[in-house]
Amino acid sequence: MSLRSPARRTLAALAIAACLLPAAQATAADRLVVYSARIEALIKPMFEAYTKETGVEIQYVTDKEGALVERLKAEGANTTADLLITTDAGNLWQAAQEGVLRPVESAVLEKAVPANLRDPGKQWFGLSIRARTLFFNSKMAKAGELSTYEDLAAPKWRGKLCLRSSKKVYNQSLVAMLISEHGEAKAEQIVRGWVANLAAEPFADDTRMLEAVAAGQCAVGIANTYYYGRLMEKKPELPLAIFWANQNDGGVHVNVSGAGLTKHGKQPAQAQKLLEWLASPKAQNLFADVNLEFPVNPAVAPDPVVKAWGSFKASPLNVVEAGRLQATAVRLMDRAGYR
Repeated sequence: MSLRSPARRTLAALAIAACLLPAAQATAADRLVVYSARIEALIKPMFEAYTKETGVEIQYVTDKEGALVERLKAEGANTTADLLITTDAGNLWQAAQEGVLRPVESAVLEKAVPANLRDPGKQWFGLSIRARTLFFNSKMAKAGELSTYEDLAAPKWRGKLCLRSSKKVYNQSLVAMLISEHGEAKAEQIVRGWVANLAAEPFADDTRMLEAVAAGQCAVGIANTYYYGRLMEKKPELPLAIFWANQNDGGVHVNVSGAGLTKHGKQPAQAQKLLEWLASPKAQNLFADVNLEFPVNPAVAPDPVVKAWGSFKASPLNVVEAGRLQATAVRLMDRAGYR
């Protein structure tokens, strides 16, 4: 991953400095265990910075979201995990539903994390924002032709739309939020319009979908912004442009990466301190910038690369709806022929 921006160069320096700490400092400290669906490259420097600041050693296990939740269920009271970090509110909601998280009373977290980006039951809190919006081929379409997610179902986009597979939770959450906003019948009408407008079979990931837009296979698509950022760092010459959807109607669909304390963690007080630190200004750039996401804490500015994409109005809907309506969204997409 490129560390081109100043914030990410600072992140790399912190990681190197943390690796040079005397071993004795960690052996005398408390330890926390984190199960993380965010990959090692995104969490290791952050945990090393926390150890440097507090002396608390962080041990971590990385795996897929579902596997980690199943592991917590199987381990039960015998788990060594103190904190679960995962992506997408749908996954966080599912973890809470499966009974592997515990509520947290924290004025610090409630101040740092906007209400619509955390669990109303206080079992999980967003830590970074991932915006899922529209991207277009600047040689095939103009920004003035774009408007909303709903408009992509219009006949004018017939044979011009590319999408990622419905199997990925990101699109399941997007459709769940459309259901929350419009009701199931209207949301299904929108998704059926998307399917009718597809220029190609849905793609396995956002990067391949964006590459198809850039190659002219389609004119417009939907993706998480950090995939765009990664791709444009490697290939800045691509004719790809970002468009903030629904700015006059509801706002951009946003989701989160977030975390919650495990139900049976042995050190809830220490785990809460780590979670509060992750939401603090000093850690927010470490959590968000390395993946070109937006900080969840409104007091923190995004990485300069992310900031250059411009500001936008985000949907005010609570992202918990992405989980609550996820099963309904999956059934709807199946009925609509969205694969």
